[in-house]
Amino acid sequence: MSTKDFVEKDYYKVLGVPKDATDAEIKKAYRKLAREFHPDANKGDDKAEERFKEISEANDILGDSKKRKEYDEARALFGNGGFRAGPGGAGGNFNFDLGDLFGGAQGGGQGGGAGGFGGGLGDVFGGLFNRGGTGTRVQPRRGQDIESEVTLSFTEAVDGATVPLRMSSQAPCKACSGTGDKNGTPRVCPTCLGTGQVSRGTGGGFSLTDPCVDCKGRGLIAQDPCDVCKGSGRAKSSRTMQVRIPAGVSDGQRIRLRGKGGPGERGGPAGDLYVVVHVDAHPVFGRRGDNLTVTVPVDFTEAALGGEVKVPTLGGPPVTLKLPAGTPNGRTMRARGKGAVRKDGTRGDLLVTVEVTVPTGLSDAARDALEAYRKATAGQDPRAELFQAAKGA
Repeated sequence: MSTKDFVEKDYYKVLGVPKDATDAEIKKAYRKLAREFHPDANKGDDKAEERFKEISEANDILGDSKKRKEYDEARALFGNGGFRAGPGGAGGNFNFDLGDLFGGAQGGGQGGGAGGFGGGLGDVFGGLFNRGGTGTRVQPRRGQDIESEVTLSFTEAVDGATVPLRMSSQAPCKACSGTGDKNGTPRVCPTCLGTGQVSRGTGGGFSLTDPCVDCKGRGLIAQDPCDVCKGSGRAKSSRTMQVRIPAGVSDGQRIRLRGKGGPGERGGPAGDLYVVVHVDAHPVFGRRGDNLTVTVPVDFTEAALGGEVKVPTLGGPPVTLKLPAGTPNGRTMRARGKGAVRKDGTRGDLLVTVEVTVPTGLSDAARDALEAYRKATAGQDPRAELFQAAKGA
């Protein structure tokens, strides 16, 4: 805010009090207006937020006896954009451009009445502003990010699920309506002027911005701190919300839900919610990316002679796969479209691994049949290639 803007603003009108109002009347008017236009009570209302800033700015000046005195003196001199000549000058008012005066014009003004202000009015208003040209602005503040965990069944992870999550976060204190003040009338932080940040030089023309230590980044300081939140304006709050976990999520995945975290302050946006997903194992199916896996046992005759094998699917009817004759143990076949849901809504595949089983109990007929088979294949050595490869190596 420029010095010109400051002089032209009527802070008494902003607070709705007369110019001879007492300190108590000013304080009472400020508290009433602050409660009415506080951003936490008017979320999303930009006009209310601007009004609250004006009210806070007015109270910052009129609520301080020294600043109020300097403001009244400045208004008396320059309130109408004119300069009242003192003794020795030409009587009456001389109108001139305040922009030149406050811009640091050198030398005297018209009629000699403005002489002696060659360095601008920085010295006159220095004690009043002490702001480095920055207006009092109570900034919105983004809400807290929250991290939570959820455990899903294998099927829920594949198909997606809506689950309840109970979360704890910092929210506006209910006792003081998020103001941090018992009476709901905090004042603008004089250190950061409501921005919640301060700059510090690092040398070489560079500067860094840090949260203000006096107001802890809020931009406001409680005049009478709330007993519940100790003046912070924030208190721990718990809530339960229904969260949709997308289909195809994997174990250990971290999902970001924008705007589902802690609520913001003074109209600021809510933070984000991060959900870490844990997935329980399934007794039959496994997961490999977008594909599901399953191991299917077959007997020796099915593997040797071939045939059709029924295979279970996750949550659907079984599928029938054709097993080629001479299928070795460990071969993997593919049932297309029976896997996990992809991001585009399509499904991966079901990878079926064949496991040839060895019977542990044989009937006499089965034993005789196997003995006959052994005699029929006596000239074949299944390990011949193994030894040949070993020698070659």
